[in-house]
Amino acid sequence: MSHLVTVQPSGHQYTAEAEETLLAAAIRQSVGLPYGCQDGACGSCKCRLLEGEIALGTHQLKALSEAEHAQGFILACRAKALTDVVIESHEVVGAGEFPVKKMPARVSSIEHLAPDVVRVMLQLPAADPLRFRAGQYVQFLLRDGARRSYSMANAPTESPQIELHLRHMPGGKFTDHVFNAMKEKEIQRIEGPFGSFFLREDPEHKPMIFLASGTGFAPIKAMLEQMRANADERAVTLYWGGRKLPDLYMRDWVEQQCAAMPNLRFVPVLSEPETDWAGRTGFVHLAVMADLLDLAGHAVYACGAPVMVEAARRDFTQQCGLPEESFFADAFTTEADKAGAKA
Repeated sequence: MSHLVTVQPSGHQYTAEAEETLLAAAIRQSVGLPYGCQDGACGSCKCRLLEGEIALGTHQLKALSEAEHAQGFILACRAKALTDVVIESHEVVGAGEFPVKKMPARVSSIEHLAPDVVRVMLQLPAADPLRFRAGQYVQFLLRDGARRSYSMANAPTESPQIELHLRHMPGGKFTDHVFNAMKEKEIQRIEGPFGSFFLREDPEHKPMIFLASGTGFAPIKAMLEQMRANADERAVTLYWGGRKLPDLYMRDWVEQQCAAMPNLRFVPVLSEPETDWAGRTGFVHLAVMADLLDLAGHAVYACGAPVMVEAARRDFTQQCGLPEESFFADAFTTEADKAGAKA
């Protein structure tokens, strides 16, 4: 049995099967609902239920609080329709542009960029290329049915290769394999593209802040590559934060882009620097606020640890005048993040 889902204010309609979440049905039918983790942990797919009944599955309280739920908000990735429903959600132009598909991927190279970060290059079928937007992600399909998500770190090109940056999570089922056992020519299965985190077109050419922590730099790198390829002249300042210098594992690459892109500025920030560090220190989003008290005329793209993304969203919108609709984010939720307080 299926139910009709109507999205306001666009008026777009699609159907959701009985055991299918509102988000999964939207992705299947190329309806551009905003989303990130698909696991009820990041809150990117939060929307308001206007009419009808749904069953809301287990989710993180930080993604949807009990107070928000009482106000009619739901998570599309955890909601299943029990009747025809009407939801209120701002659709993302381009989010459903490319079909989501499964495909084999051959590991073509594994390169250590830092003690706990590797760059994995995947060779995809040349006859069936993966089309995606810079900033989106793919999921590895593990043999036990589990999934692991990683953003493409390269802009879309004609090459059937994608670049991924993987941080080692000690005890992690997948990254333990990557760091200890993965070999070149190994075959993995992936599915994608997913996500609504990608560079928006902007006729006003507002200056942009790219905000990254750790391997949250990966989709930011893809966006920078896309901007350079398209001769995009918007002004952008990249704030990249880590604990220590090795966490900024492609600092030299960024500085090379600054030399080639006159409108790109780079601000590295370390929270626990060595004594010889002469750069900025502290939390990376506070460095933005120290430089720019007024963000009303900016667009912000933030990616990395959920605590950084949540703090930036809160402080930028509440203290710096950034419009909520000008904050775009992808919180990298780990399995540990997903094991927090649930509702």
